[in-house]
Amino acid sequence: MDVVVVGGGAAGFFGALRAAGLGARATLLEAGAEPLAKVAISGGGRCNVTHALHDAAAFVAHYPRGAKELRSVLARFAAKDTMAWFEARGVALKVEADRRVFPVSDDSASIVDALLAEARALDVDVRARARPEAVERDGARFRIALKGGGTIGADRVLLATGSSPAGHALAAKLGHTIVPPVPALFSFVVRDPRLDGLAGLAVPRVRATLACDGLKKPVTKEGPLLVTHQGLSAHAVLRLSAAAARELAATRYAAEVAVDFAPDATDDALRLAADAARAANPRGTIGAHAFVDTVPRRLWDRLVAAAGIDPATRWSEVPKKGLHDLVGQLKRARFVVSGRGDFREEIVTAGGVARREVDWTRMESRLVPGLHFAGEILDVDGLTGGFNLQNAWSTGWVAGSAMADPVTRGP
Repeated sequence: MDVVVVGGGAAGFFGALRAAGLGARATLLEAGAEPLAKVAISGGGRCNVTHALHDAAAFVAHYPRGAKELRSVLARFAAKDTMAWFEARGVALKVEADRRVFPVSDDSASIVDALLAEARALDVDVRARARPEAVERDGARFRIALKGGGTIGADRVLLATGSSPAGHALAAKLGHTIVPPVPALFSFVVRDPRLDGLAGLAVPRVRATLACDGLKKPVTKEGPLLVTHQGLSAHAVLRLSAAAARELAATRYAAEVAVDFAPDATDDALRLAADAARAANPRGTIGAHAFVDTVPRRLWDRLVAAAGIDPATRWSEVPKKGLHDLVGQLKRARFVVSGRGDFREEIVTAGGVARREVDWTRMESRLVPGLHFAGEILDVDGLTGGFNLQNAWSTGWVAGSAMADPVTRGP
């Protein structure tokens, strides 16, 4: 069985390794100078291999698109299987406090080297700077035409080209629908005096609600919040950007986000806390004696000022209206989003080969027998924390299993 894998990232490598391990002759074509380049830079160069969340329903909830389809794929090759695979090949892994999984070395080279070593052991033909110009049916087989000349024949082909337009073009020429890709993880550009000069300030947990044209109803997510030089970021914002990726793209990233800086307290509970702070510190200033301990002092002063109160005002002199407005700032601070900011994992996109055109039990095209897909070329995307790499490992594994043994159905 001759298998050709187009794309030398995590999904392509895992597909090639699985197929070769089952006896197929595997050739892997990577358009760039080095395979596994994206794996090498993932996790800030540490490689966030996967996420140690072992509840299936909770795991797939981290995929804004493709959760339903991935449920069966992950049942066959899950995060624990990924961890076992690398550990069996000498890569020691660690689970951090937030359940992200990294190599103990804190160096992505540990992961890259293990994959390359396995490719050598299984005699996978890895070719760099090999860019297919066309993939066509040639009777019962495929013919892959390479840029610069030359062709390769194959019984099975795996397209695992990530969000590359070239990969989408190959799939489209074979009759597949491409859902237009848009960025799926990004920070928000926000210009607001409450944030000026606060870059680097973090709030451990907020509840953020996004509203924009095209959304049937506002989207709410919880998590840490980070003030950047451009606006707002960290998990609360990234989760909103992923959930509303298409709607935000359609509005050119014009939206409004309301932030609840005290998600565990009601308005009434905050008023009671304010009364207690006033009683305990009548001569102290409202700036120095906050009644919410999760809001950093510099941000607290900005919210106090936004409520029309000078932070140097003594508690005994704080007007009722000012206190009412401060509770509003704490629970419903509204920020205007005017653009999409920079984020190091913005290479994750929403879009790709339409999910309905794929048999997810084999990662095989429903339109072209023998053609398989894996990874981000599909209209599937995950949140940060190792979920996108797990999508690559799992879909690559299932695709490789099916390509090596086209009769049976299962890895």
